[in-house]
Amino acid sequence: MRFQLQVQGAGAARHSVALEAASEAEAIRLAARQGWRVLAVAAPGATGNADAGAAGAGVGVRGAQPFPLLQFSQELLALLEAGLNLGEAIATLRNKEDRPGARATLVAIERALQQGQSFSDTLADLPAIFPDIYVATVHAAERSGNLPEALARYVAYQLQFDAIRKKLVSAAIYPAMLLVVGTLVTLFLLGYVVPRFSVVYESSGREIPFMSQLLLGFGRTLAGHPWLSLGALGGAVGGVALGLGHPQLRARLILAVLRLPVLAARAAEFRLARCYRALSLLLHAGIPLAKALAMTNAMLLPAQQEQLALTRRAVEQGLPFSVALQQHGLATPVAQSLLKVGENTGRLGDMLERSAKFHDEQFARWVDWASRLIEPLLMTVIGVVIGGVVVLMYMPIFELAGSLS
Repeated sequence: MRFQLQVQGAGAARHSVALEAASEAEAIRLAARQGWRVLAVAAPGATGNADAGAAGAGVGVRGAQPFPLLQFSQELLALLEAGLNLGEAIATLRNKEDRPGARATLVAIERALQQGQSFSDTLADLPAIFPDIYVATVHAAERSGNLPEALARYVAYQLQFDAIRKKLVSAAIYPAMLLVVGTLVTLFLLGYVVPRFSVVYESSGREIPFMSQLLLGFGRTLAGHPWLSLGALGGAVGGVALGLGHPQLRARLILAVLRLPVLAARAAEFRLARCYRALSLLLHAGIPLAKALAMTNAMLLPAQQEQLALTRRAVEQGLPFSVALQQHGLATPVAQSLLKVGENTGRLGDMLERSAKFHDEQFARWVDWASRLIEPLLMTVIGVVIGGVVVLMYMPIFELAGSLS
């Protein structure tokens, strides 16, 4: 296929080039070999399965199916441990793959290996699929000749992170459902039930309490403009969906939520645990500590990134790692004690892993506690809102009954 690439050269000049390649991933790799930085990719002549394959490669295409990196690592590890060499393992994975995008990526990797390119350099040419930590781990493993061990450590690292993420998602499902159901019930009462009560009250000719008047007026407004109300509700839902679907808006929203007083400390601790585990992975792969610190910078919050830069500078100047972390606020008391032991025994990577595991377990317990607390609180709030609407609807009836008695 012919791909049209918008690239930026060494002189910062942007221009368009056309490249022939089997997939979009390979086109980006060819452009990178010529010293270009790819800004955008288009394949005007590709259709059908070819388009699906290029999109599935997961590079620069909106709606592209992401490459299953964890599954790829697990299967590659199993094949290497079974005795296959790297080329045979990649070919086996390519033959069994039926997803067009993943297959196109494996074809590009296999072709690069056949041309004599190293595995780590091949992965580095696909930065949208393989993160820097993965590439660095593979590169270090190639020098030590122990690729299966490096893959096993990465798989364990990713599985632990995925377990925490799944726990967060599962803990948020029930509160989200409560909010949705409570909102729909409230809208039904306001838009359907309240207007019918207002007709009865108007025909009675009696004085209505002020709060009930506000409620009945709001309900009549909703009932009198149903399409406008539905449009406003759809716009609100669409805005939330658009915000969550846009990477930059979603990142800003997440950062704003994580700045809340209750969540700020836990979010910082969770990021630190992830950073500790990544550092452990890189140190076990043989990567120097200063370089490993630079590679884990993106895992931290913006304020922590500045602290990590200062920590890295202190380590380069000869300060012990545990002391540098403590001075710049990146070491919890538990991590501080464990890292000192790791420095004294030469097992810094193991102690980083233990620190991350300790904080992950602590974070999981906090998630369980928070979910158990949030669910009854949400039910209470929803009950108060719905109950308040019902009480305001029936308040004129209560007053009428009182006057009759």
